[in-house]
Amino acid sequence: MSNDNSVKKLNRKAFIAGTFFVLTQLIVRGITFLTTPIYTRLVSTAQYGQIRIYESWLLILVPISSLCLYRSVERAKYDYGDKFEEYVSSVQTLSYISIAVFYIIISLFFKKSFLSFSNMNDFMFVIMILYTFFYTATLYYQRREKQMMRYKHSTMVTMLTMIPATVLSIALLYWGNVAGYENYLVDLRIGGFYLPQIIGGIAVAIIMWQSGRSIINVNNWKYALAYSLPLIPEMLSIQLMNQSDKIMIQKLVNEEAAGIFALATTVSFIIWIIEDSVWNAWLPWLYEKIARGEERDIKKPWDEIVLIFGCFSWLLVFFAPEIILILGGAKYESAKYLVAPMVTGTLLRFFSYIYTAIQNYYKKTAYVAGGTVAVMIINIILNYVCIIRLGYQAAAYTTAISYLILLIIQGLLERKVVKTRITSLTKMITASILIFAVNLLTMVSFDWKWYVRYIIGFIVIVAMAVKMLPKAKGLLKQK
Repeated sequence: MSNDNSVKKLNRKAFIAGTFFVLTQLIVRGITFLTTPIYTRLVSTAQYGQIRIYESWLLILVPISSLCLYRSVERAKYDYGDKFEEYVSSVQTLSYISIAVFYIIISLFFKKSFLSFSNMNDFMFVIMILYTFFYTATLYYQRREKQMMRYKHSTMVTMLTMIPATVLSIALLYWGNVAGYENYLVDLRIGGFYLPQIIGGIAVAIIMWQSGRSIINVNNWKYALAYSLPLIPEMLSIQLMNQSDKIMIQKLVNEEAAGIFALATTVSFIIWIIEDSVWNAWLPWLYEKIARGEERDIKKPWDEIVLIFGCFSWLLVFFAPEIILILGGAKYESAKYLVAPMVTGTLLRFFSYIYTAIQNYYKKTAYVAGGTVAVMIINIILNYVCIIRLGYQAAAYTTAISYLILLIIQGLLERKVVKTRITSLTKMITASILIFAVNLLTMVSFDWKWYVRYIIGFIVIVAMAVKMLPKAKGLLKQK
């Protein structure tokens, strides 16, 4: 009976913390997504491409320069117990040392060539350095609070940084257009969007040091390095798979094509927002279940999540023409044909998490990295060849195929490395291929009369609701 109460208490705590985390992420990232139609109308297609590619560089450089040490936070909770906050505080210092060394080397020896290749100016470079430093603090804080299943302060920090960033960046873009600074809109957006996050990150870094009361701890550093260094290739590979297509399109085609591709990526960002929020809320519960030897409780809710997200991906593809029109207008219309592979690729990446999470829990991070690096190399080669021979649109399909390969490899590694199976790999592959095929076939509906599409869409949505609502309620009850 006491064990049942313990399980119920864990599930309740995980559900409350997870719900607030998901809602916070949906609100904050939803604001960012909903402002896309404003951004696309305040800047040109080429400038929008530059802004999104700058974001790509940040997403690539943050994990590299920080040595990906924040990835050790989730697992460290189970090894450090009462000294967990001290661990996080000290390891954060090591990330700062690494970031400082990384950018000193670039500034002294590679700055000119880096700025030329990345199409950045000095202002953008400085913002990148500051953002890397202090966004890293936010990453540590969010992971610490999430793993402790606490949500109040993390919610407040997220809201107090992202909302001002969004408002200020839009205000500066509007002012730039009115005042005749159209050539500086990219700089205005970057400054307005990232400076509030930098200021918030400074405050978070101080809070982390005060609560942990540890700046240097060599033993903690050794633990973090042993766990996280193998994950750098994995994290870098994932980010290269996510971001290299836009960078390669910019270099091999032009910035306008990169802008169109980036807007289609924004549609896949809708499902990624929910996937990432759900996963980050789910992960602490998942690790607690594994720690208690209750892996059998994971499979059923995960299968329900797969089905729900598969249906949601179809909705995004079906309404892609309308979403693209709202987000960017007629000049981005061709992006609607990129949505199906992009949304599916994002979904397949999400499906692979269930296999990499198990390997990470058992500290088999080198295997996770090895599989991901192999797929990244395949993806970059396919992108390069297919963009040149078939056009920039091909990059959407090559990335989706690469994520399917990643799912298969990580599923095979899970069985080989940790000798266990949370969910059937055969079942996951079958579901993935079926979802991919359905999403691609759905593009045929783009040429139907609008009223035919809406009638069919309404019927399918009702059918999905009838099928999915009981499953969603079941998930809530289990939590």
